[in-house]
Amino acid sequence: MKLAKQLFNFYLNSSIHVALSVFSLTWITLIEHQVLFDKQVLCFVFFASIVGYNFVKYFGLAKFHHWSLVFPKAIRKLKAIEILSFFCFILMCYYAFQLEENTLICIAVFGGITFLYAIPFLPRHLFLDKHQNLRSIGGLKIYLIALVWAGVTVFLPLVNQHFTIDINVVLTGIQRYMFIIVLMLPFEIRDLQYDSLKLSTIPQKIGVKQTKAIGVLLLFAFFFIEFFKDEIASVHTIILLVITIITSVFLVCSKVEQKPYYSAFWVEAVPILWLVLMLLNT
Repeated sequence: MKLAKQLFNFYLNSSIHVALSVFSLTWITLIEHQVLFDKQVLCFVFFASIVGYNFVKYFGLAKFHHWSLVFPKAIRKLKAIEILSFFCFILMCYYAFQLEENTLICIAVFGGITFLYAIPFLPRHLFLDKHQNLRSIGGLKIYLIALVWAGVTVFLPLVNQHFTIDINVVLTGIQRYMFIIVLMLPFEIRDLQYDSLKLSTIPQKIGVKQTKAIGVLLLFAFFFIEFFKDEIASVHTIILLVITIITSVFLVCSKVEQKPYYSAFWVEAVPILWLVLMLLNT
């Protein structure tokens, strides 16, 4: 049991779970727009998500080698994540070389945003704390992450297939942006007890109740945008409604003092469930 728990925690801490969520949303885009399964872009997205998330989460920690004297167990876990990330980086590069040129341009843009999100690069007076990266600018975090997720999971796979970026694709991108913002709100509510007030997260600025209300409104918009598309698949719309309801329940039930896996596993599993439902109905 202890080993199973350790493996499960490694699965979460090493960003494999969140990478599966990104992978799932990317595959959903292909299904929605009736595009053939694209192994290269899906594998790239999966491995790149592990590398990108681990880079953002652990870049600062990896620099403190003296931590090994104080927190040896934590450092051993970090080393294991670094090794996993290294092999994922190699696989990411392997699949990147198989993608189209326009796709690589998109990757460079979204990769650049991810890089600047973690790395100090601007003058100190523009920031609210000492980190000097995009992550530290008050209120910007959730919108940057939603932008990258929407771009990677909607536009990247379609660009690689030379799919025309029409109004339906744009509406899907808007839906995905809204969905990711809502999906992140339980995390922001949870992190109220940890986040510096300088981050100016949505719950910090307007409170938990108002945050939930805005999230529910965004989910309504997320669902009803579907009816503005040129073609509406009834089965996909029903699945979208189910996902909207499930996400709203997770949001409304979220609180500051959450159980350990509430957001990190269950909330992030919603895109995986969405993909499973789509695959069962194709």
